[in-house]
Amino acid sequence: MKKTLSIISVSAVVLTASVSGPASGVVLDEGPAGPGSRRPTTERPEVQRPQIQQPEIHRPEIRRPEITLPSITLPTITVHDRRPYQPPSQSGEFLTGPSQAPACDGVLVKPGDNAADIVDKAPAGSTVCFAAGLHRIDRMLRPKAKQTLGSDAGAVLTGSVPLTGWTANGGDWTVKGVLPAAYARIGQCEDNVANICHLREQLFLNGKHLKRVATRDKVVPGTFYGDYAGNAVWIGDNPAGKSVEMSRTATAIGGGQANVTVRGLTVEHFASAPQAGAVVLGPGWNVFANDIRWNHAVGAMLVNADGARLEKNLIRSNGQLGVGQYSTTNGTIAANEIRQNNTDGFWIADWESGGIKTTWSKGGAVSGNLIKANKGVGLWSDAYDDGRTFASNEIVDNAADGIRYEIGRNGVIEKNTITGNGLGTGRGSGRSLWDGGGINVNTSSNVQVRDNVVAGNVNGISIQSRTRGNGPWGKNVLRDIVVTGNQVTMKGGTTATGMVQNAGAAVPAGEVTLKGNKYLLDSLSADRFQKFGQWFTAKEWQQAGIDAGSNFLLGKRVIR
Repeated sequence: MKKTLSIISVSAVVLTASVSGPASGVVLDEGPAGPGSRRPTTERPEVQRPQIQQPEIHRPEIRRPEITLPSITLPTITVHDRRPYQPPSQSGEFLTGPSQAPACDGVLVKPGDNAADIVDKAPAGSTVCFAAGLHRIDRMLRPKAKQTLGSDAGAVLTGSVPLTGWTANGGDWTVKGVLPAAYARIGQCEDNVANICHLREQLFLNGKHLKRVATRDKVVPGTFYGDYAGNAVWIGDNPAGKSVEMSRTATAIGGGQANVTVRGLTVEHFASAPQAGAVVLGPGWNVFANDIRWNHAVGAMLVNADGARLEKNLIRSNGQLGVGQYSTTNGTIAANEIRQNNTDGFWIADWESGGIKTTWSKGGAVSGNLIKANKGVGLWSDAYDDGRTFASNEIVDNAADGIRYEIGRNGVIEKNTITGNGLGTGRGSGRSLWDGGGINVNTSSNVQVRDNVVAGNVNGISIQSRTRGNGPWGKNVLRDIVVTGNQVTMKGGTTATGMVQNAGAAVPAGEVTLKGNKYLLDSLSADRFQKFGQWFTAKEWQQAGIDAGSNFLLGKRVIR
């Protein structure tokens, strides 16, 4: 029997882009209607044009330059491209980081050298190798086209400076004259009363990250307070005989030159602004086998980085987000370990904190990554991603949704393993289908959700139709969603799978299709399914024909 559930209308949601700039924090005005939500099937034959077979196209001297660009055919890239993705072993081993980098042979940078000067002097296409040890970076490294920045010796690039001259004062310790002038606030914090997540300078005591507090009286061991008006830093630990460092330089590596390779480096302690990266990839970049950690905002950021590849990196413990992508065509984020990001308290439920967030991008894939224990969404596609694939990722124990696909089109979410997500507590979190699930498809069109394993999340698969205004493709609506071949385990609490819609965002019949799925349940008589305000047991859901050809299992008992 169907049960009626009253649904409170959800008001319009402000669309926030994932990168600072024109797209961030604005509601888009209505634009001309773009192409339909489906790609026309007639486009594929048109690609096979006669001129492709003309002799001049096949001449080696014409094709060789775009196939054998040095930045693409370096051994690290070629070998990796040919090696199939290998998931982590049962022991949890996931091979990423500097240990995976090849030998480096080029211009040597030693600790104490001015690395930025050496990179500036090195010619395009050259290799710059960092020796073992700590390299203090006081301004962003700007590699030239086809340059390689690398190490095979354990080089650490840091954006921090040592703090000395501490004075005991009232049971705490202080140093003056080390902070920058006050700057504008960017971002939304989990604690929106203290509202301090946007402050960029981090402190490290013997390498351990200290927690920032909002006022001087809150300082205790393990914390620090930055008094920007008085230009003073306070800590609760006696610094005698210890190393105290403060992040200062904003960005480690960036610049607009094409086909740069960055490999084998540890990049840490950069005071990046919210929505900005410590490493900022450009077009054709290959950022491979690095350890990117303990930076204030985003670890690695793809910005206008067409054809860039971010592969086999360990990206951990960054203050806001592990990886961001904006305005990029055919970018690849593959085989990285992305864990425990959002250490500086950005809003967990709904402001680009956590593992990976991509926006305004076309084509390309996020595949074969381990995305684990981030305080936010595991993998979030938000705002006008088109034709992107999210495949074969292991997405585990993230505080918000495992995968959130929001206001996009022509997406494929397939063969991911998504477990234990959405169970974090905090501002704006909840347990309903409105709050998300292992997979959350929100106001998007032509999205395939197939062959995923979804288990033990706040909900199974949540399909949301919200009033989201207009954008470059016309009105943002939920259309043509197909959910098939998934195994969904729901065994406790209010866990559910289904569809919700708010006033003004009704979904026409036939626009959401569920078929051929397998559900593993704790009860065949519990309400585990919902369709636009009506609750269903497994048997009622099956009898209603909503999930054709699916199986509903309780132990050995199966409803077909």
